[in-house]
Amino acid sequence: MIKKINELLKEVEEFATDSFDEAEEFRIRLLSKKGQISLLFNDFKALPPEEKKLVGQQLNTLKESALNKVNEIKQRIEEQKQQTSGSDKYPDLTLPVDFAEAGSRHPISIVRNQINGIFEKIGFVISEGPEIENDWHNFSALNFAEDHPARDMQDTFFVEKNPDVALRTHTSSVQVRVMNNQKPPIRTISPGRVFRNEAISARAHCIFHQVEGLYIDKGVSFADLKHVLDHFAREFFGPETKIRLRPSYFPFTEPSAEVDVSCPFCKGKGCNICKGTGWVEIMGCGMVDPNVLENCNIDSTVYTGYAFGMGIERITMLKYMVNDLRLYFENDLRFLRQFSSAW
Repeated sequence: MIKKINELLKEVEEFATDSFDEAEEFRIRLLSKKGQISLLFNDFKALPPEEKKLVGQQLNTLKESALNKVNEIKQRIEEQKQQTSGSDKYPDLTLPVDFAEAGSRHPISIVRNQINGIFEKIGFVISEGPEIENDWHNFSALNFAEDHPARDMQDTFFVEKNPDVALRTHTSSVQVRVMNNQKPPIRTISPGRVFRNEAISARAHCIFHQVEGLYIDKGVSFADLKHVLDHFAREFFGPETKIRLRPSYFPFTEPSAEVDVSCPFCKGKGCNICKGTGWVEIMGCGMVDPNVLENCNIDSTVYTGYAFGMGIERITMLKYMVNDLRLYFENDLRFLRQFSSAW
């Protein structure tokens, strides 16, 4: 591999052109997803640990050199074009106007704003927090046991050399910060990006987005939770939508439930989207565990509360019938232009 890296490095150093197209072809051949440098990075994963440090440094040097070379050539060509066009002091004002295409919002942003808007109308406020969290806010305060599987490297991206710091695995960490700094009544939603150490596929990704809700006050009951979730489902999916709750388990809520909505495509009759059941799962929910309240200095003998959380990608897949999560992260204009009118 070292020999191949040196050969490509020499090729980068010797490459020269005055053609923008040739520079772009050179970039694609070396730096695209299936380019030679990208393939070397794929082979790099299989190297023994003792070789990775040296080879990794050289691979990064190669990639940086190739990027710099392509950018320098393109910038030089662009500057030459500007100097040439600058001689035309008076352009032809009779030429037709070239109207720029209207931009579009990302589908994740569209759905997140719709979800936020529904809950804001019924009194929830938006809370945000850091994406890099400590163990207390991400796990311990939320009643995760010391040996809980979510703490394992299989599920969590820990910051190197500091096992107490990790990329947050859910936006529940924001709710902990709110409970620590605000006295009840608390009514908040926490939208944001979260990270889990999972293999990337059409149905899973190591990065995704959540909206989690929290309501704490005197006399809050499971009936209140069911009512607000029923309201959300009808507002988002349509007035004919029904919900059902199935018993489940989460460390930070008790009792807990999974929430299904009647399939918005077949109206509960059964189709390939809902796998013939007529129901589609959209979120988890439950009553806040008293231990969580006490961990955040809220008297569980006085206050009760409910919490819920949903993945925005999941909701977006249902709304726009997107069957591959990876499309949300690839910045493919052919995909994104479909949402030009979705404001």
